[in-house]
Amino acid sequence: MSEPSIVPARAEAQLADGVMTVTVGGEWKLTGRRPDWRDLAAQTMQAHPGVAAPHTIRVVGDGLVDWDSALPLFVRHARTGAESIGAKFETENLPAGAVQLMDLLVRREAVHAEAKLPDLFTAVGVFTHHLAGEARDLSRLVGECVFSFGRFVRGQAQFRWRDCLLEMQQCGAQALPIVGLISFLVGIILAYQGAVQLRQFGADIYVADMVGVAVVREMGPLMAAIVLAGRTGAAFAATLGNMKANEEIDALDTLGVSPIDFLVMPRLVALLAMMPLLALYSNVLGIFGGLVISRAILDIPASLYWAETKTIVDLSDLFTGLIKAGVFGLLVGVSGCLRGLQAERSAAGVGRAATAAVVTGILLIIVSDTVFAVIFNILGW
Repeated sequence: MSEPSIVPARAEAQLADGVMTVTVGGEWKLTGRRPDWRDLAAQTMQAHPGVAAPHTIRVVGDGLVDWDSALPLFVRHARTGAESIGAKFETENLPAGAVQLMDLLVRREAVHAEAKLPDLFTAVGVFTHHLAGEARDLSRLVGECVFSFGRFVRGQAQFRWRDCLLEMQQCGAQALPIVGLISFLVGIILAYQGAVQLRQFGADIYVADMVGVAVVREMGPLMAAIVLAGRTGAAFAATLGNMKANEEIDALDTLGVSPIDFLVMPRLVALLAMMPLLALYSNVLGIFGGLVISRAILDIPASLYWAETKTIVDLSDLFTGLIKAGVFGLLVGVSGCLRGLQAERSAAGVGRAATAAVVTGILLIIVSDTVFAVIFNILGW
């Protein structure tokens, strides 16, 4: 039996009355030879010197035997050529599948074009618009929490203490091991670095002063807040994001239950109550870490170390750390709940919300700590 004859791919162009008609036929295969749109367009315009560029480019199918991706690619190139000169593009008698593949190529190229880095002016504008949206969402959440607190004071809030106590256990008692470990290690690091320097001047005992003030005023509340930002803030975002994806928050709205009263406020109250306690716990472990290093390296007795710590740390230092801890707790809770309520309704959206909650929480903690440093310096605390 004789093999079936192969009809080569062909493309013929005619230009008349401002319309370029391109007739395609034959077998269009990626593995075979086929016409190139650029060469065809250039030859057509050279054959009509002095003629203006066409206002319409039409691709017509005539005698197509078989085709694969080669045909949609040719049609896509023709469409790109029409767009480059501002001409109208039309198709006629082409296989529906070829037109659909061509449209898919157009959409994919549009997606890739959007993924490219924008210019500086556009990037600044997009970032500013995004920042304004974030500030608006944060302000709305804070305002709703304030109104919810007002309803809570009047006894009208849909607030469940059972949920609040459960959150206290999760962000308080269950966080003790990791907070204690990190605080102890931070105390060791501070004492060791201070001992290396102070020992050169015979001022070994002042390690207790340095560790005590640094831990009580800064490192204790800060370390506890950062741990909770990564542990509790992400958990809040993941929980609320999952509830949003499952339309549970929409169900609460439908039933007339405020998600702020029912979901957000118990978490904020739990963090506000537990953070000062965790800060005290962190202070104790941080000072104990400094005591261990002082006893092991500097041979300072524990009683002398403790006595020196009491001479430098007073109630103003302690209250400074506790105030910071309370504010840090609120910031961690607000950032976690905000990202959870903003999460997309998908598993990937929940993951991104958890990551964003950690980043937002740590950023707000550092910024607020800077503001506190300026304020306390002005007040002389």
